[in-house]
Amino acid sequence: MRVLIQRVKQASVTINNQLKSKIENGLLVFVGVEDEDQSDDVKWLSNKIVNLRIFDDNNKIPNLSVKETNGDILLVSQFTLHALTKKGNRPSYIKASKPEKAIPLYEQLIQQLERDLEKNIYTGTFGADMKVELLNDGPVTIWIDSKNKE
Repeated sequence: MRVLIQRVKQASVTINNQLKSKIENGLLVFVGVEDEDQSDDVKWLSNKIVNLRIFDDNNKIPNLSVKETNGDILLVSQFTLHALTKKGNRPSYIKASKPEKAIPLYEQLIQQLERDLEKNIYTGTFGADMKVELLNDGPVTIWIDSKNKE
């Protein structure tokens, strides 16, 4: 699984001109699933996302996690995180899982994040044409791949 995490002052998802989800201070997390992903990837990523110390403490040092700041998480599925761009100019998405594989892992990540964060998280709708708005804070943007746990 791959995630792109953005620390935000606010973020929202709109589908068919209807607001689906909105958060204030917290994390906007885009997630892409590939066929090799398993439950272990979900657990590892959720723990990493919830405990990643990227929020400033009183001394303006990034020492706090989204959990410690009581921030929210907006999770949005995004298969394009697995784009292959080595050949040509048209990205290939062959590594991105089909919905039959991706949806159960996406839903498992939602549940795991809620357990780890100890509160509800907000989401987009898997496979929908979503309009995502955000105000990146910092900016802080972090890329994590569960296949590269260095």
